[in-house]
Amino acid sequence: MTMVFKRTALFVAIVLGFAFLAAAAQAIGREIVSFPGYAAGSIVVRTEERHLYYVIDGGRALRFPVGVGREGMQWHGRARIEGKYIRPAWSPPPMIRAESPWLPEVIPGGAPENPMGVAALTLRGGEYAIHGTNRPSSIGRFVSHGCIRMRNRDILTLYSLVSVGTPVSVE
Repeated sequence: MTMVFKRTALFVAIVLGFAFLAAAAQAIGREIVSFPGYAAGSIVVRTEERHLYYVIDGGRALRFPVGVGREGMQWHGRARIEGKYIRPAWSPPPMIRAESPWLPEVIPGGAPENPMGVAALTLRGGEYAIHGTNRPSSIGRFVSHGCIRMRNRDILTLYSLVSVGTPVSVE
């Protein structure tokens, strides 16, 4: 093979690979979008947009729809992923317990009423999390006490892409 043919074949393979990745992402409700200005491997939550971005490289990100904090319960700032959990149990914090005193002390992982869904990525000493939800209709809304909710399939994808220490920016 000539050098020109090899380069052309490599270029075509790369373009087709990106086209396949983009088509696959859109087919499952995620998009690859232009997203300059952030480091690869970081997570950015844009609260007003109700989207979470996982930065693929210096100019592109996977975009996921999310549910975010209700008015008065949103937070902004930087954090890091501190823990990764599959089917986590959930204990209502004091503020939620005050609003809903009938809740049990602990809701087991995997239970349909567990608000953490299939997986959780904890932030800020466990005060907040990026987690799945068993209520997919809440995605795209201002609904939580500050956590970031994702569809269960989306949190599993994000879970597989990140590690403890991944930077998170909530804007």
